[in-house]
Amino acid sequence: MRLLKQQIDKKNGSGFAVLLPEEPEDMWHAYNLIQPNDFLRARAMRRITKESESGSVTSVRVPIDLTIMVSSTDFDVGSGQLHVAGKVSAENEHVKLGSFHTLDLELQRKFTLEKADGWDSVAIEMLKEAVDTSKRAQVYAVVMQEGLANVCLITEHQTILRQKVEVAIPRKRKGGIDGHDKGLDRFFTTLLRTLLNHIDLPSQTPPYTPVLLASPGFLASAFQTYIKTTATATTNKPLLALLPSILIAHSSSGHQHALTEVLSSPAVLAKLADTKYARETALMDKFFELLRKDDGRAWYGPKEVEQAVEKGAVGRGGGVLLISNALFRAQNVAERKRWVSLVDRVKDVEGGEVRVLSSLHESGKRLESLGNVAAILTFPLEDLDEDDEEDGGRAEGEMEF
Repeated sequence: MRLLKQQIDKKNGSGFAVLLPEEPEDMWHAYNLIQPNDFLRARAMRRITKESESGSVTSVRVPIDLTIMVSSTDFDVGSGQLHVAGKVSAENEHVKLGSFHTLDLELQRKFTLEKADGWDSVAIEMLKEAVDTSKRAQVYAVVMQEGLANVCLITEHQTILRQKVEVAIPRKRKGGIDGHDKGLDRFFTTLLRTLLNHIDLPSQTPPYTPVLLASPGFLASAFQTYIKTTATATTNKPLLALLPSILIAHSSSGHQHALTEVLSSPAVLAKLADTKYARETALMDKFFELLRKDDGRAWYGPKEVEQAVEKGAVGRGGGVLLISNALFRAQNVAERKRWVSLVDRVKDVEGGEVRVLSSLHESGKRLESLGNVAAILTFPLEDLDEDDEEDGGRAEGEMEF
């Protein structure tokens, strides 16, 4: 995301930012930045009806700049399309003030965002992260089985399916010449060409972004061998330089959903230890390990976590607040401010670590099952759910295993 202009008051957070989405990941950032009641200005196409002096009526589409007060957002993860609906809040000769309109944000089309309640600390951090060009692809992943492969891009915040590859491969036949090997060779050729189109090696410099190949059996290893053979035969130096970045893993199938189990594998996480995804997965693993021990150092749920923070247990020396970015998209302004306040308290007052997990990554989905907020404490607290227990119900901070 390119920041074209920024005018935000550091004291009260008033002001605006002009942003230009340049790649699909930027649409995800825009989705998180744009919240209900914000003011959004962008170019839109509007059909205008005109009547000539002779009485004939013509309809034409004209580009207009619209400003709306956001009421809702709709983000299609697969296509990366972001639709923002709201009431027109600025005078326009073609659109009535107060009428409803939907702005479709697109790549290479700038927009201006102004926060109705000011840019709080979480929004400022999201803006910084959105325009940080150093944070691009984390891992390219190919999950495959014979004749089927899904080429994915795993970024800091989401897993994006780039392309599906399907090539018919005849079955092996006993005692005779068959087309299985030729079919497999066609599959590997097509898959390598597709993968290289998305990786775009000429635009990179070694060390390259890791490429994870996963499959049932030895298919991933066979594809790795094919890449090495092709690179050697063609003396393709960039492709040869890519070989050390290739990781092999096991998957149950070649379908995209199998990537979840691959990425949660300890062996894969060890190889991807430097990525944000792996760090957050490790923190969630640590949280569940402490929860199983039931030693009072792992709590989840809004009430319990807020109490832990209030008691100073999520601070320096290992305290970690795990919170989903979904909470900052709450329709209720007071609800959003509640979570921003919690984040500020942990970071600025208690000195603890805050991890805002993406709801589109596996770690964020695990956190969702816990109410979207959890905490690892620096010292044990045993009585956070006493009130709930006295009421005779199961505490929000308890889980059965």
